[in-house]
Amino acid sequence: MNDHQRANHHQPPPDWLQPLLGRLGTARTEDFTQLRTPERGGRESAVLVLLGEDAVTGPDVLVLQRAATLRNHAGQPAFPGGAADPEDADVAATALREANEEVGLDPASVTLLAQLPRLWIPVSEFVVTPVLAWWHAPHPVDSREPAEVAHVARLPIAELVEPENRVRVRHPSGWVGPAFSVRGMLVWGFTAGVLAALLEMGGWSRPWPTGRLVDLPPIGAWPAPSAGTDGVDESALR
Repeated sequence: MNDHQRANHHQPPPDWLQPLLGRLGTARTEDFTQLRTPERGGRESAVLVLLGEDAVTGPDVLVLQRAATLRNHAGQPAFPGGAADPEDADVAATALREANEEVGLDPASVTLLAQLPRLWIPVSEFVVTPVLAWWHAPHPVDSREPAEVAHVARLPIAELVEPENRVRVRHPSGWVGPAFSVRGMLVWGFTAGVLAALLEMGGWSRPWPTGRLVDLPPIGAWPAPSAGTDGVDESALR
């Protein structure tokens, strides 16, 4: 039995996930991004959107922070994932393999739920398929490759939807998008866009001041991730 088959053993997701799963049945690319996915070209890749639940902090999502020295997406929070390998059976296999390589995730602890629409990331020319999964048997995870992954965290949904933790960021290129300031991490870009859409679809999002616009700081100016609940200091984002 391979890792993909082991991960696909059915474990019913909790009730709080049902509204999201129902909504994903009609999800379109336009629900996640304004960028059109090219019909041809681009490097196929996948990320694992892993939803779990902690006894104290409630539902959460697994996010990692890429090392500041990487050539692409340096220092940026992201879902576990990466480019497809020829031996990967499908996008779910890619997402599970990458999550195992990056943070030591056991595929047997995961129940696959749905594939989201293929999304285009022009800066790296990746065509990314987010794979939604339920972490039915959570276990400790951490960076397996410090040169690639600097930090791993389970971010509580309750903190992601807290209005004080939401901002919009402006990239030096002029791009503007949603962001989350949670536990010392500034989650922005592709990952924040997917998270924002899923929070809306799941009915978890709360009204927040969308007029809060801050400039994205240089990588070296980003605050260090923490295990606490302190948000990013807004003065560091200006």
